[in-house]
Amino acid sequence: MNKKYFGIHREGWKFFIFFSFFSLFSLLFSSFFFFIFIFLSVFTLWFFRDPERDFESQDNQLLSAADGKIVFIGEARPPEETNISYTMKKVSIFMNVLNVHINRSPLKGKIEKIIYKNGKFFNASFDKASKYNERNSFIINNGEDKIVVVQIAGLIARRILSFISEGYKIDKGDRIGLIRFGSRVDIYLPPSYEIKVNQNDIVVAGKTIIAER
Repeated sequence: MNKKYFGIHREGWKFFIFFSFFSLFSLLFSSFFFFIFIFLSVFTLWFFRDPERDFESQDNQLLSAADGKIVFIGEARPPEETNISYTMKKVSIFMNVLNVHINRSPLKGKIEKIIYKNGKFFNASFDKASKYNERNSFIINNGEDKIVVVQIAGLIARRILSFISEGYKIDKGDRIGLIRFGSRVDIYLPPSYEIKVNQNDIVVAGKTIIAER
């Protein structure tokens, strides 16, 4: 699933072909709709861009799992389906439609478990989205720490994609998934980590250091 062509994830090319076809077809009827579909075609390529990123961090530092804005910092239990019953530190990142929507691993480790859960589609900037929305949880274990990364569908997003499977060994900053059209990522950290970002900070997946111990 993690394939891209000319810097655009392959999911984007599907939409580009769809909108491009209708833009040509609409020429027979309306120039207005032609320009609408041309705009959607270009926007699709922009939305599904998948840039390469270089990062520098220490083993004791965690990187952001998503591009976007920090909308919550606090403590909470991971989703019930993860079967983690204790409270962890939580950092939530809201991705608007202009952000890169490729999600990356905060640390090097092994994908211990992936759990998908159906749900609702509340605005992903609201805290209740963490509890009620469609989501996909990754439990990542590096032998010392267990981190939970949760992809959460938003008001428009209706498809969460995972690029990896259980048992997969990943490096810090590796791509792990994609959420289409506006969404949220929650990161649950052990209490031993100190959060290095603040509410409303803008972060970049695979580059911004969000915590260290």
